[in-house]
Amino acid sequence: MPESASLSGSDARRAARNVSALMIASVISKGALYIWQLVLSPWLGPSEYGIYGTVGGLMVNAAAVASFGMGLIVIRDVARDRSKAGKYWSAMLYMQTIMALFAYVAMNGVALGYSDALRAFAALAGINLFIDLFGNMGYDLLLAQEEMVKTSLVEIVHIFFRIGLALLALTAGWGLLGVYGAAIVSGLARSVVLVLLNLRAGLRPVFPFDPAIARPLISNSAPLALSSFLTLAYQHSDKLITTGILGARVTGYLTAAFVINFGVIELFSVSVLVAAYPLLARYYDDGGNPFFGGMIEKLARFSLIVGAPLALGISILADKFITPLLGEVYAPSAGILSLLIWYTAITMFGNVFSQGLLIQNRQRLLLVIRGAGLALNVSLTAILLLTWGDPRGAVIASIIGETLVVCLLLKGFRAIGLSWRGIVQTAIRLLIIAAPTALTMMLLREQFIMLPALGGLAVYLGGLILARVLSVEDWDMLYRLAASIPGGGFLTRFWQRDVELTW
Repeated sequence: MPESASLSGSDARRAARNVSALMIASVISKGALYIWQLVLSPWLGPSEYGIYGTVGGLMVNAAAVASFGMGLIVIRDVARDRSKAGKYWSAMLYMQTIMALFAYVAMNGVALGYSDALRAFAALAGINLFIDLFGNMGYDLLLAQEEMVKTSLVEIVHIFFRIGLALLALTAGWGLLGVYGAAIVSGLARSVVLVLLNLRAGLRPVFPFDPAIARPLISNSAPLALSSFLTLAYQHSDKLITTGILGARVTGYLTAAFVINFGVIELFSVSVLVAAYPLLARYYDDGGNPFFGGMIEKLARFSLIVGAPLALGISILADKFITPLLGEVYAPSAGILSLLIWYTAITMFGNVFSQGLLIQNRQRLLLVIRGAGLALNVSLTAILLLTWGDPRGAVIASIIGETLVVCLLLKGFRAIGLSWRGIVQTAIRLLIIAAPTALTMMLLREQFIMLPALGGLAVYLGGLILARVLSVEDWDMLYRLAASIPGGGFLTRFWQRDVELTW
């Protein structure tokens, strides 16, 4: 390999340090936020938690509009030419402030259809659109300068500071008002620190505003912004519609189940795909390398293998752990989660092909597919909630919508080396294994929850071995994937194979 095409030792060490810092920060911050969401639910109660979930759904969609997907473009361009950082900073200040104002007005316009309390909290929470604006700009500029360690430390401290302030406010009896107040104060501190770090590094926004920078930034960011908005709208539309039709308390039950669903997807799908992404991207060669298609097939099969026992176990045992985990007041969430976990399993499978389309640079097709799924999901959610009056209608609509998305993904995805026969054979064998696994858990479900869970897992693993679902190569790759998820190091201390863990 030519010298110019290889990394020097210092560059390799810096790259490894940067990746490690970002991964550690992501695991810690997401883990802390996930635990915090679970702790918050019994503290607030279903009604306030429903408001919290609804406002959260409004906020994430508004934030997608405010940022307009500019971060990735700025990181890419400033990393190539740091001298442009000041012009990009001023361009973001100008355009994202306008977009944030538009998003704030739109968000509060949508909130007009809800209760007075929810409208007030939406207006308060929306202040963070402007506060986070400055912090996110500073964060992106620091990433472009490869200051991953600094940004990671700031993000971790920010999350724990926010949670600590919120706990103090809740203890003082401030309720949901205290939670949003803590978010504003901690967000302000984060923005100040990130901006100061950039100023200290010698960066300054360059004025006057340069339209020559802004025009390509807007055009290049638009597809990313639309994709992000559609994805988030798809994920949170059920909560927004449920609150409008059935009220905030019912949405509280739905939100509690959604948090658990989100955690499962993050742990068993997103983290694995993030770990596999560099390998997939490296071996994709305009469709000419069969290794890429083979990897997609293996990842799809593993998503089925992991998703099947998760869906079976949680659907059968949801009522056994929801009450001890969240309290008796959230007992209705068990029935919702029993259905929602099947949406989770379908999503995990579909995520593999979504990732594949992104690597193939087929974002337009992905946008069309997500748009079709969102349209079906929203219309079915409204119809089922109005006619049935049960939050499980929103879950059924999500399952049907995600099934459509996966069918379109399967129809549109093509890659040399991908064998659909292998995926179908795995699915059929898993259906056969699922029967005794489910029966075992049903027979033991009245016992202590660990007994049916472990019993079902033992039957399932035995079935995988007897049915020869996995080859030696599959077990090796599964071992690597297990090691890549948060907590995987602990697992591989007990499950050891003579396999190189790096990709």
